[in-house]
Amino acid sequence: MASTLSSAINASASALDAQRARMEVAVSNLANAESTRGPDGQPYRRRAVVLESVQADTPFSVQAAGVRVAEIVQDTSDFRRRYEPSHPDADENGFVAVPNVDVPEEMVDMLGAARAYQANLTAIGLIRDTVQRALDLARS
Repeated sequence: MASTLSSAINASASALDAQRARMEVAVSNLANAESTRGPDGQPYRRRAVVLESVQADTPFSVQAAGVRVAEIVQDTSDFRRRYEPSHPDADENGFVAVPNVDVPEEMVDMLGAARAYQANLTAIGLIRDTVQRALDLARS
């Protein structure tokens, strides 16, 4: 049973790390939603977190034992264009290339990550409470 509880805690802990990464990337995307020129001279490109399952360490298990960030990738979709002829980065037609960040989408991603983070904290708390109750029963 201890191995099962430990595996459950490890799975939830790995999910906490993954959700934290999702929130950090969403915050970065939101902070740069209007950045029209980066170090490379191009607008900011939206970033996304790619998650992958982590397999159990035992040779007989085929179940996922957690999750981890596989990579953080740049969204290669086209930049949005906005007509703003007075902007220093406007082209000859008055259009400015702005980041491919959709603010409402980022807010939804951040909310989803925050809720998943909270759910995993709750799961860890329930496991801790279950272990504590078992220890209390064993003492009586």
